[in-house]
Amino acid sequence: MAAAAALEAVAPIGALWGLVQDFVMGQQEGPADQVATEVKSGSYTVLQVVEALGSSLENPEPRTRARGIQLLSQVLLQCHSLLLEKEVVHLILFYENRLKDHHLVIPPVLQGLKALSLCVALPPGLAVSVLKAIFQEVHVQSLLQVDRHTVYSIITNFMQTREEELKGLGADFTFGFIQVMDGEKDPRNLLVAFRIVHDLISKDYSLGPFVEELFEVTSCYFPIDFTPPPNDPHGIQREDLILSLRAVLASTPRFAEFLLPLLIEKVDSEMLSAKLDSLQTLNACCAVYGQKELKEFLPSLWTSIRREVFQTASERVEAEGLAALHSLTACLSRSVLRADAEDLLDSFLSNILQDCRHHLCEPDMKLVWPSAKLLQAAAGASARACDHITSNVLPLLLEQFHKHSQSNQRRTILEMILGFLKLQQKWGYEDKDERPLSGFKDQLCSLVLMAMTDPSTQLQLVGIRTLTVLGAQPDLLSSGDLELAVGHLYRLSFLEEDSQSWVAAMEASGTLATLYPVAFSNHLVPKLAEELHIGESDLARGDRPTKCSRHLRCLQALSAVSTHPSIVKETLPLLLRHLWQMNKGIMATGSSEVIAICHSLQQVAEKCQEDPESCWYFHQTAIPCLLALAVQASMPEKEPSVLRKVLLEDEVLAAMVSIIGTATTHLSPDLAAQSVTHIVPLFLDGNVSFLPENSFPCRFQPFQDGSSGQRRLIALLMAFVCSLPRNVEIPQLNQLMRELLELSCCHSCPFSSTAAAKCFAGLLNKHPAGQQLDEFLQLAMDKVEAGLGSRSYRIQAFTLLLWVTKALVLRYHPLSTCLTERLLGLLSDPELGPAVADGFSLLMSDCPDVLTRAGHAEVRIMFRQRFFTDNVPALVQGFHAAPQDVKPNYLKGLSHVLNRLPKPVLLPELPTLLSLLLEALSCPDCVVQLSTLSCLQPLLLEAPQVMSLHVDTLVTKFLNLSTSPSMAVRIAALQCMHALTRLPTPVLLPYKPQVIRALAMPLDDKKRLVRKEAVSARGEWFLLGSPGS
Repeated sequence: MAAAAALEAVAPIGALWGLVQDFVMGQQEGPADQVATEVKSGSYTVLQVVEALGSSLENPEPRTRARGIQLLSQVLLQCHSLLLEKEVVHLILFYENRLKDHHLVIPPVLQGLKALSLCVALPPGLAVSVLKAIFQEVHVQSLLQVDRHTVYSIITNFMQTREEELKGLGADFTFGFIQVMDGEKDPRNLLVAFRIVHDLISKDYSLGPFVEELFEVTSCYFPIDFTPPPNDPHGIQREDLILSLRAVLASTPRFAEFLLPLLIEKVDSEMLSAKLDSLQTLNACCAVYGQKELKEFLPSLWTSIRREVFQTASERVEAEGLAALHSLTACLSRSVLRADAEDLLDSFLSNILQDCRHHLCEPDMKLVWPSAKLLQAAAGASARACDHITSNVLPLLLEQFHKHSQSNQRRTILEMILGFLKLQQKWGYEDKDERPLSGFKDQLCSLVLMAMTDPSTQLQLVGIRTLTVLGAQPDLLSSGDLELAVGHLYRLSFLEEDSQSWVAAMEASGTLATLYPVAFSNHLVPKLAEELHIGESDLARGDRPTKCSRHLRCLQALSAVSTHPSIVKETLPLLLRHLWQMNKGIMATGSSEVIAICHSLQQVAEKCQEDPESCWYFHQTAIPCLLALAVQASMPEKEPSVLRKVLLEDEVLAAMVSIIGTATTHLSPDLAAQSVTHIVPLFLDGNVSFLPENSFPCRFQPFQDGSSGQRRLIALLMAFVCSLPRNVEIPQLNQLMRELLELSCCHSCPFSSTAAAKCFAGLLNKHPAGQQLDEFLQLAMDKVEAGLGSRSYRIQAFTLLLWVTKALVLRYHPLSTCLTERLLGLLSDPELGPAVADGFSLLMSDCPDVLTRAGHAEVRIMFRQRFFTDNVPALVQGFHAAPQDVKPNYLKGLSHVLNRLPKPVLLPELPTLLSLLLEALSCPDCVVQLSTLSCLQPLLLEAPQVMSLHVDTLVTKFLNLSTSPSMAVRIAALQCMHALTRLPTPVLLPYKPQVIRALAMPLDDKKRLVRKEAVSARGEWFLLGSPGS
């Protein structure tokens, strides 16, 4: 028994000895991993591995010793967590001793020490011992890159786990690392070395007398000049090294005396990259420097920055110079001053003013903008700097404005003043007396009003912007100034000849009305009301062509100024009264006038969304009024009214839908619940009690009444109920859903049936899962199947199917798969096939009025990606199996799906789908062509390698479509021809002569937009292959 046990014990040791021999003498690499695996499994111990290596470790041949140590090190790298403290001590002593061995042995020794540096069981003091041994015995920079990287890894590991021990070395550790790093050239190692230096500084290791040496050993790489080799597997970029080195240089004020002269030298050099890097580094340094570090170098820094801004031909250098000046000023501003200390900020700003002031007064104004930029960069750094510079510069600019008589010069000066006003706006002043602009407010107001009355449009625009900024600062505009300003804004809002001024005036009115509602209520709203009344009189006389423009401007101005709750309470009644006046036949009315009022109401509704009180006021004021007008228009009448017909037109109802939806989406659930108890009974029961002027000639019964006028108003019900928050309970929901379902298949009025289908779908989407939802879905499916089998309302049944499918696809309902399959089956239907193909566009796109996130619909993330994954394979399979006459339907559906799919999802599938997309370009349907071109254009830019495989087909198809009868297709084809130039040049060059000849024809196209795209595309093809292209 004992003999058998002894034999079993010897057998594994023999196997281990064989593996060692295979590795050391047989030069095989596999045994190292095998031994490590056996150690981890417990078959061998590290001690047994060392014993098996005994003869190899003592072999007189250095290569053999190196192989032995390499095997041990590779095992330790995988098994270091299994080592006991006693084993770690012996191994470290062994490895430290071997650092004195032959140079061939050093690399595997370092690998072993790296493994031991990761040991949790490392006793105190050994980390210091290892590093001392490396510093004394190893000339690191004579090693290969990978071995130098191992040394940096050892240091990094010890700094992470043995920080206090290493700090006990004092400055010796810093000096040792300086010796290790000195002369390093490999970017992979430099990234690690820079991180070590940064940690030395940021973790407060002792630098002792070696601050300058540490700076020198890192700053010698500044500025970084590194271009990564092509196909670099390590992925190290120049920017990585720049940022890593910058973090070191800007990490301590102790480098300032050495770094700042270097930065000044590099800024003054001729190299653009050196200038940029130096200015960005200076910017970073200012975050940690104080007045003490900067004091000696401020004049030189200012001189260098000033020269770069005044003389540079690079916008990037100018921008970095201004950013550095901003940071310098901010640094000087935040430094705490002693009572007896010199105020460096004051003297620094005085130097800037001295060098820039006189340029502001030069007649030719050559250096006006560079000077202004420098002054504004400094002024934007702190409130103190802003006060100092503004109080010196503003009087000068005000004086210059009056000295110059030309509008373009005045505009330049006013733009500079505007820049300083914006900076003042940045700093809040609680005390009125501290506000530096208070002393200039009369002059500034006079200046702004003068600019707004100038004939020059550009000067007017700057004046309007300045007025807005001036008004945003408290107590700068007196009541008299406000009255004058409002008058000028009113005048500019009605300028016939220039659109820029009146658009800017309306925007300014909206901004200032929020701040000064009383002034605008007293001085602007009455004028607009009077203008509206005049417009009503003109329209009543039929004087439309001459006054229409002023009338529309008035409506736009009323909506623009409705930015404060108190003003909304004045403007909203005005707009609604104007609509009622039209309804009473007082004015000659067309759909364009009604739509214009609706657009104004829509804009007011959008502005009210930000304030709950205003939102509810708008809702309870405007919605009943609009519904009353619409209900009245739907009633039968003895004498036909023009407006009543107008109110029931598709475009007008669509505009009213938008208003009601916008006014409902932001209601709180409580208020929405109040509103729903009035509006739903109106449509189901004809309860008109909450409507103004509700004496109608007959009952309002849109679901029962046979007249199409009342049925068309279901669109307004849809706008309301489909915009409600999901947790609002809808009364009589069961009856409402059944009525909507019935109306959705009414063939006498397509508009009404579509609105009912959309409303039904919108409510389905929000309905919580459960028995009632299943019942509604079953009713819908029964109705759809019955309709599809009927000849009388197949189109309506398909429309219902499409909207219900969209509602379920958005919320990932399980039934959506069955409904989508039903749609796919209808692609081959001779009557419905083309409409089904277009329906895929609706399934993938966002709708403006229903099933929107804004309207609280349940829209799951990435529903498009899921739809693509689930259905595109079936589309492709259906295309291949379909008869020739219905293949275009599958292509159109596929094109719509791909066109609206996020491009990162499409790119991996491109190789398999591209042939179908190319075939879709041959489809005679313009919608398919346009959709496919829109899909292909971004792919040409994002997947040039895949697209280049089909370049011959692409060129031919695009050129053919560039002469299409459809203007939109011609433009899209030419844009694709332009995008083709992004493909690899060698692939395109054979087609260059053919393309240039073919693109000559669109240059004479009768449409300007087509000619524009042709010029752009042909120009790119002309330049193809030329030097520098």
